[in-house]
Amino acid sequence: MKLLESTNMAVKTLTANKLRSALTMLGIIIGNASVITMIAIGQGAQQFTQQKLESFGPNQLSVFPGGENPEGVNTEIAQLVLADAEVIAMLAPAVREVAPQITSNLQFSRQGRISKVNVTGATSGILYVRNLRVRQGRFFDSIELQQNAQVVILGPAVARKLFGSENPLGQSVQMNNLSFQVIGVMQAKGAFMGVNPDETAYVPITTMAAQLAGRRSPLGIPIDYLELSAQDRASVRAAAFQTTNILTRRRGKKDFMVTANKSVQDLVSQVTGALSLVLASIAGISLLVGGIGIMNIMLVSVTERTQEIGLRKAIGATEQAILTQFLIEAIILSVAGGLAGTGIGVGSALIVGMLTPLQPTVPVGAILLAVGVSGSIGLIFGVAPARQAARLDPITALRSS
Repeated sequence: MKLLESTNMAVKTLTANKLRSALTMLGIIIGNASVITMIAIGQGAQQFTQQKLESFGPNQLSVFPGGENPEGVNTEIAQLVLADAEVIAMLAPAVREVAPQITSNLQFSRQGRISKVNVTGATSGILYVRNLRVRQGRFFDSIELQQNAQVVILGPAVARKLFGSENPLGQSVQMNNLSFQVIGVMQAKGAFMGVNPDETAYVPITTMAAQLAGRRSPLGIPIDYLELSAQDRASVRAAAFQTTNILTRRRGKKDFMVTANKSVQDLVSQVTGALSLVLASIAGISLLVGGIGIMNIMLVSVTERTQEIGLRKAIGATEQAILTQFLIEAIILSVAGGLAGTGIGVGSALIVGMLTPLQPTVPVGAILLAVGVSGSIGLIFGVAPARQAARLDPITALRSS
């Protein structure tokens, strides 16, 4: 019997038993839908994480006090100072902007409203380094930085806590019994990985050191850490190298650590990619279960169709023809189930995209792989029932009726 005839007969047999065919495909449908959905969610999570990291600062690096000696033991922590940031800004051509920072948790008060707020003493460089925008008013300028001006820019969440629906610009808040004028409100950014700039207030770093944190040192204004931004993505390594050399020469030893945001991005990308692969592999187990389901139901089908098989062999059908028909039935069931499951998986990914911040994407390669695997499973698990049907003795098969 020709292949086309075997295919036509397989299709007729499957459509004649729609419920049984649908139940047989169910395991493959669930398996494919699960695999596609997990891959899409994993891709979406990876892109979401990378975009969030990028939104907190383009090509960002951070410099922290402390380091390691050759034996791997932490060295004594030496304080970074504001002059370190100024030297990097002057001498490192790969560095576009530098943002030294002092951070503290201070009590804000206004007309009986009291709130603990994360306060960051910074320079205007923090706007570029952290990719921040001012929604209302302005950021402090270089003159206010030099004069230790008592001005503050509020994050949107802080502004709501202290002022409610009122316009905070030009009004005053109390910090450490000192009055600060609100000159700006930042644009909302949202929290990520435990960091929420919306709940932060910003003051000039000189004001923070002199009037709020009480920082003094013979070497200059001590800072907690500094962040910097490379000229572009390709300059991140050069910026880290130049920063390390400049600070090592200036300080006489490497008592600091330089970390790149790109390294964190790569690590997160690897973790989310591995997690996506694990989830897809777990979901792929249901494909194996679906293949076993195809084999079991087709073995039952062989028993039910014993007389039909015996009659076909009695009028001249070969074992190869019987084998081919049953294999084609198994492949049709698994491929059809794979396509249906793919459709459900893509639909599920779209729903996830509408209900969550993630934007799941389904690579074409993943769809082709899932459908190909489901078809292969149908072929593999269809061999046993197909061989059993092909080896039936026609006389014994006809007697079984």
